[in-house]
Amino acid sequence: MFDDRVLSGMRPTGALHLGHYHGVLKNWVSLQHEHQCLFFVADWHALTTHYDTPEVIEENVWDMLVDWLAAGVDPALATLFIQSRVPEHAELHLLMSMITPLGWLERVPTYKDQQEKLVEKDLSTYGFLGYPLLQSADILIYRANLVPVGEDQVPHIEFTREIARRFNHVYGRDPGFEEKAEAAIKKLGAKRGKLYRELRTRYQEQGDDDALQSGHALLDEAASLSMGDRERLFGYLEGGGKMILSEPKALLTAASRMPGLDGQKMSKSYNNTISLREDAASVEQKVRTMPTDPARVRRTDPGDPDKCPVWQLHCVYTDEKTHDWVQQGCRSAGIGCIECKQPVIEGIQKELAPIRERAQVYLDDPSLVRNIISDGNDRARKLASETMRDVREAMGLDYS
Repeated sequence: MFDDRVLSGMRPTGALHLGHYHGVLKNWVSLQHEHQCLFFVADWHALTTHYDTPEVIEENVWDMLVDWLAAGVDPALATLFIQSRVPEHAELHLLMSMITPLGWLERVPTYKDQQEKLVEKDLSTYGFLGYPLLQSADILIYRANLVPVGEDQVPHIEFTREIARRFNHVYGRDPGFEEKAEAAIKKLGAKRGKLYRELRTRYQEQGDDDALQSGHALLDEAASLSMGDRERLFGYLEGGGKMILSEPKALLTAASRMPGLDGQKMSKSYNNTISLREDAASVEQKVRTMPTDPARVRRTDPGDPDKCPVWQLHCVYTDEKTHDWVQQGCRSAGIGCIECKQPVIEGIQKELAPIRERAQVYLDDPSLVRNIISDGNDRARKLASETMRDVREAMGLDYS
């Protein structure tokens, strides 16, 4: 069983393209073999900017899920689910909103950035202002400790850590907290208990971060502790209360700028994409008609690969030997543009062929996808319910 729990989600934008595959899905396929993974469709998040066109969301959800499965995300290894089918996300979001300062939401970098970019939409809604808090609830409800993000998303993880810290500080002091923590230390055994006390003293009196990390490692290895005792000792170590919500860490992913057919970043808004289920004839036609170095007006004109969008695709899809062939052949006019494009076409077709094949199984029998997601929703909801039980208890809402 994996120790780390990874959570990641995507807004339902419909059928996915090669940019999504190289930027997100290949990473998911790798992570599912290394960690316990939960991947979800963020359909509520889609409503923060598309609340006036909800009719597109359902079709987009199923299209995207087919692409996840076709790309190699394995429901036997990872839990796949839909956000709105786990209502505990909304409950935790509501309860955390009671203690979240308004200024914290307004200072999230993407808040003003998105308002400026999406000027055609009225985003003066609580849903848009509060979406970072819903994003935090998505993570905290599963006690996920790793969230794969790019550099631009790190502030969202820091915000989530602050929310967890504030929640634990406000609600983490259950009655008799110190006595229960002292009793839990005894369960560590004499040697580990003494080490725990030394590390706690070093951290709280000297601010020794190494002592804090060592204390965390010691508790992670203590198999004899219950989840409640472990969380209580995490809080006692740091001088706060019981850790009801655990703070996640950003799992930085390498930036992947998949070039589009025009040399810009691949994006539906630029109309320069190749979708994961695009048929072979369409792929060939799109690449063959790609723009090239404008200096090569005639076949005999030499060119510069660095000024050609096709070269960017060579960097993704062909090997070093082919790169040398392109550089030499283009600059000397020894090869033509159509000739240069052929290895790219072959590389893309080789990557997409197994994806198309896997997708067809789900397209032929849509009930397969529904059953996978139904099972995933149930598994996700079970984990979410465990967290909400602890949250309600901490907030005094566990009366019957």
